[in-house]
Amino acid sequence: MALFITIEGGEGAGKSAVSAELAARMTASGVDLVTTFEPGGTALGRELRSLLFREQPATMEPISPWTETFLFLAGRAHHVETVIRPTLARGGVVLCDRFADSTIAYQAYGRQLDLERVREVNLLATDGLQPNLTLFLDVPALEGLRRAHPEEQDRIGMETVEFHNRVLEGYRRLALAEPDRIRTIDAGQPLAHVIEEAWALISPRLIRLGYQISA
Repeated sequence: MALFITIEGGEGAGKSAVSAELAARMTASGVDLVTTFEPGGTALGRELRSLLFREQPATMEPISPWTETFLFLAGRAHHVETVIRPTLARGGVVLCDRFADSTIAYQAYGRQLDLERVREVNLLATDGLQPNLTLFLDVPALEGLRRAHPEEQDRIGMETVEFHNRVLEGYRRLALAEPDRIRTIDAGQPLAHVIEEAWALISPRLIRLGYQISA
């Protein structure tokens, strides 16, 4: 049996730190694990990430919301085909920092694109693949932006607070609509507590896969 876990949240939610600690615990427990992220989990994804996140030169035409969406989805389709599905097919565990929910939150809610159209193209890019478990790290947008290091801010991270509030609202609506898959964790609490809550949600699933892990 395979397991596909994603971690979602807005800017400064702590996804990278939580992902790293969860990966370390799973690896120490002998889990057949692949850790990855979007966009950038493949060589193609890294090229697309550079296009999507760097500040655009004044001489370059702006990236429109739909162009942005399709660049993200191109990377996702390749990521699913070359990394995620092959790992799941052999019975492995995938831990992915961002996946399809990010596109709904950032492009449908943040960019205010048509929600149903974004859902449709997202479904095509994933070929219907859904995570077994999604951890949504929920932190107020302004707090998350304050946490983010200025030198690490990218084109999307530098959007307005209003944009990031819409992204957060998108995530919260997704979590309300799919409470069995998307589990919300208060990311405003200390990082150690966030990690323990995340581990408490993941470890029973690993035990069911046959791994010797303390819940």
